[in-house]
Amino acid sequence: MSTPPNPPSNPSGPPTESAGTPIPEPATEPAQPLSLRKTPEPEPAPEPAPAPEPAPEAGAQPEPASEPASEPDPQPAAAPEPTPTPAPAPAPAPEPAPAPAAAPQPAPVPAPAPVPQPAPVDAFAPPAPGSFAPPTAPVPQAPAFGGPVPPANVWGAHAAPGAVPGNPWGAPAPPTNGLAVAALVLGIAAVVIGLVPFLFWAGTLLAVIGIGIGIGALVRASRAGRKTMAIVGTILAVLGLGTSVGGFLFTGLILDKAAARRLDEDRDPPADLRPGTRPFARPSPTPTPSQVPGMTTPLPFGETYTYPNGIKVTLSTPKKYVTKNKYSTVGNAVEMTLTITNGSSAAHNVIYAMPNVRDEKGMTAKLVFDGDVPKMIRGDILPGESASGVVAFEVPEGTEHISADISPGVMLPNAKFSGAIG
Repeated sequence: MSTPPNPPSNPSGPPTESAGTPIPEPATEPAQPLSLRKTPEPEPAPEPAPAPEPAPEAGAQPEPASEPASEPDPQPAAAPEPTPTPAPAPAPAPEPAPAPAAAPQPAPVPAPAPVPQPAPVDAFAPPAPGSFAPPTAPVPQAPAFGGPVPPANVWGAHAAPGAVPGNPWGAPAPPTNGLAVAALVLGIAAVVIGLVPFLFWAGTLLAVIGIGIGIGALVRASRAGRKTMAIVGTILAVLGLGTSVGGFLFTGLILDKAAARRLDEDRDPPADLRPGTRPFARPSPTPTPSQVPGMTTPLPFGETYTYPNGIKVTLSTPKKYVTKNKYSTVGNAVEMTLTITNGSSAAHNVIYAMPNVRDEKGMTAKLVFDGDVPKMIRGDILPGESASGVVAFEVPEGTEHISADISPGVMLPNAKFSGAIG
């Protein structure tokens, strides 16, 4: 078996790189994101120092050249020429032996680039554009240095009406006439409320306020408009005063009707509600003769008329009345005595029993109010009892004959009397 001309060698030390091998460069640092704050730049990594060449050893054989990697089948090479071995340098006696040469170190691996830290968030920085930002027009680029500058507007942009430079509020609002609206509303309310009974006073207040506000709206209409509305509101407020007067009269009419209805109820209470009385049947109507003294023809003064239920009424003969009060100015007056007798079996209630007196010409006589007259009959008259009163009436001078009629109670017809003055 033959020995190959170039046997592989087993180097004892670490592999060394040839002088022509390029040194790897450190990795480039990734681009940092844009930020308003400047981040400190990382210090540059130290360049690797060149590896020291090992000192040649005495008697060491040179290493054969390595076979090219591209040739799979190496051809036998010629025998290498012997190279002279350099003689080792003599060590000086006084100096200590040199330290053994350090083994060659491999090329240092470059340190990894530092991981970029996120830039601190600035609270006042504008928001970063997101993927959902709406498209905007491109910003015009500034002209290059020395290039032509685009012409600017000589007169500048027009400002808003009423705006001044540096005014952030813009133009003031135009003046409005709210008084016209208020006058119109108050006028309508015054007209409506003034017609409501018992609320006419509220309509009066609204009308007065509406007139005042309407006048103010007319004054302001020269600058703020709505003159027609102000005029209409003022007119409605004036009409509201009229409707308030109508509401007052309407309220008085309602009160008068209520009072009259209450008086009628007091005059004619139900028979079963009268104290101390029991209901009695009304007499059935009987055919009246053609001549009934006291009803169809008057009775002479001093006589008595008897009703079917037993009630009797009498008017005495009139005589001249003379006042006892020296300060009274009573003219020609006559005096009569009224008597009512209860001939029934139940109490008789008298509310208002006053005769109607007329002179010879049929003119109604005036009732005299003096210190002693009139004395009227009121209240209940028990069965079998009588009640009397005194009345006086003024008649014209020279009157000699008078007539009178009287009803002694509710639902009883008037009894008629007539005669000469005694």
